[in-house]
Amino acid sequence: MIDTHCHLTFPVFTGRVPAELAEAAAHGVTGAITISTTTRDCLEALAIAEQFTNVWCTAGVHPLHAHEGPHEWANLRRVAASPRCVAWGELGLDNHYAEPARGIQDAVLTEQLAFIEGEHRTGRVLPIVIHCREAFEDLLPILRRAPLDPARFVFHCFTGSAAQARAVLDFGAMISFTGVVTYRNARDVHEAARVVPRDRIMVETDAPFLSPEPRRGERPCRPWMTSLTARRLADLRGEAWEDLHAAVNENTRRFFGIG
Repeated sequence: MIDTHCHLTFPVFTGRVPAELAEAAAHGVTGAITISTTTRDCLEALAIAEQFTNVWCTAGVHPLHAHEGPHEWANLRRVAASPRCVAWGELGLDNHYAEPARGIQDAVLTEQLAFIEGEHRTGRVLPIVIHCREAFEDLLPILRRAPLDPARFVFHCFTGSAAQARAVLDFGAMISFTGVVTYRNARDVHEAARVVPRDRIMVETDAPFLSPEPRRGERPCRPWMTSLTARRLADLRGEAWEDLHAAVNENTRRFFGIG
């Protein structure tokens, strides 16, 4: 399978990408999508994706970087034009932290969605990776108003409840789980994982964050650990590993066009 969401541009992985990819392959994780967080690191993400045939990238501004303008939208356009770029994002809203202020986050999200809409009219149509932390009630109405296909969104690092998962599913989006789903105290996330249909689920690390059990607390989380999360997810859902494995790979292929 592929780690559909990690951050290989982060300093902790500097000079380590070849070793991380080799270790991942040894655990059956055959590739990774390195996720952009700013209109500057998207260029770094593309450089990594162009260097390694089993790495892809995205182009977007993370809500926690919304205040780091001016945002150079032309850089996103440049990255998205490459076949190595497979999605926009990550973008969305984050209510967990007081900064950046929601007014700033909202403005950048609105501008970014409008930019993507314009790009879809004139360039490549790509899926969209959503960051939503404690913001489902705020973010879903905004996405519903956007003239973008709901089936082309994935809510990454899902840490909400079963009810919030149903709201995302009713909207039409995919849901992706990190190592949080392996934590014994994450009962809401366990219940959410059980309600997601097999054709709407994906797996990721969000490396270098959120190492799964039995490596919880280890830093950095590494792409190979996708394999730990996926097996735990199969157990939680009461599914045979082979069945979930096949479904996750098919969903990744269908959504990102890789796998």
